[in-house]
Amino acid sequence: MAGTRVASASELVENQATRVVVDGVPIAVVKDSAGDIHAIGDTCTHGEISLSEGFIEGETLECWAHGSQFSLITGKPLNLPAYEPVPVFQVEVIDGDVYIDPTATKEIQ
Repeated sequence: MAGTRVASASELVENQATRVVVDGVPIAVVKDSAGDIHAIGDTCTHGEISLSEGFIEGETLECWAHGSQFSLITGKPLNLPAYEPVPVFQVEVIDGDVYIDPTATKEIQ
């Protein structure tokens, strides 16, 4: 995967989202409690709110404004008021650096 370096994996704080912008695309990068790194669109599909300011629990990111929760794996909303998914991007860690390609979204299952 060709991508853009966005952070060092060691810089990412567990269970906290970090906002990055790659080629004009806002992305929330999350290191979960298992140490896995996820990248999803940083804009809540319900209210145009930055998801990186939200709360992480397990493999879920919750929008701080209205409580919509999104899967870090699929991007699907898990509750209302959001009903549209956010994009999920492929992440690659090479020599401790995190790379994301904003054009390479994962298929939502």
